[in-house]
Amino acid sequence: MSLTQRMIVVVSIVGVFLLIYLLKPILAPFLVGMLVAYLGDPLVDRLEAKGLGRTISVVVVFLVFGLLFASIGLILIPMLGREVTAFISDIPTYITWFQDSTRPILLKFLGVNLFDIPTNELKQSLMDNWKHAGGIISRIIAEMTRSGFVLVTWIINIGLMPVVAFYLMRDWDHLVRAIREMLPRQFEERTVVLVTECDEVLSAFLRGQLLIMFILGCTYALGLWIVGVELALLIGMLAGLASVVPYMGFIVGIAAATLAALFQFQDLIHIFYVVLVFGIGQALEGWILTPLLVGDRIGLHPVAVIFAILAGGQLFGFAGVLLALPVAAVVMVFVRHVHSRYKESDLFDHEKEDA
Repeated sequence: MSLTQRMIVVVSIVGVFLLIYLLKPILAPFLVGMLVAYLGDPLVDRLEAKGLGRTISVVVVFLVFGLLFASIGLILIPMLGREVTAFISDIPTYITWFQDSTRPILLKFLGVNLFDIPTNELKQSLMDNWKHAGGIISRIIAEMTRSGFVLVTWIINIGLMPVVAFYLMRDWDHLVRAIREMLPRQFEERTVVLVTECDEVLSAFLRGQLLIMFILGCTYALGLWIVGVELALLIGMLAGLASVVPYMGFIVGIAAATLAALFQFQDLIHIFYVVLVFGIGQALEGWILTPLLVGDRIGLHPVAVIFAILAGGQLFGFAGVLLALPVAAVVMVFVRHVHSRYKESDLFDHEKEDA
């Protein structure tokens, strides 16, 4: 490759990243559509192999995805609402217990009384604010409605997601073939190797890691529900989502569940049960789920995962958060190949050059 060709490639890459940065306000629906299409393409291929047409297969997968998300939303949202309402109504009781438990210790060792909270007034205030939360949300929606441009943009973005996902899913194989045919012949073989490895990494993350997060969330929620923790579903969901970073779901979940069990039951046996639930979840993740669904193909250090999420959010907002880990996983593929080429080069080993 000549110097001019290399400059063209570098300028093209820089131009693509600059264009992404400039268009970030409108990228979210296209990214979500691409994600859904990428996740659904293997299912569409399997249905197509069984004799269904491509379009019919896409429609079937679309209906399955839609029913799944709708069912989860209809089940989870009311349950979460009941949990949060019950928790808010019990906050004054928790505060009273905390005061009664810690006041003697503070008086004995420090000689002070730091707690003088009117729990009845606090309970009334919390319940009033919670009852008015729906009114606040209604006012926010009304404010958005008054701004016609914001409302239209919001509706367009929501409507674009399934449209983009449908057409990308239908034409996915055709787009892949078209891109491959455009590659320079001298780089096709190496590019296909890199893209295949990137696809394996992305599949491991998007299909494997997301499935792990879902299974862990359900495991934690079910275990805490059996223990009797009132916020079982909420804590389980948070722990499952936080599991995108290794060990973060375990840390966040066990801390939140321990506090919830302590305030709710005021004993040590339920804290032991909480630790047992998260110990089982951690063992399930480390011994079964991760080796089976992900393996060691991603190769991202936990610190790199945290940095990627924060950097993506800082640079590109919500779209950056969606892109952060898939892009980081792909970058790691290229870094490994560059590292391999470097170890084989004369720059690394002068003896090769002398030979």
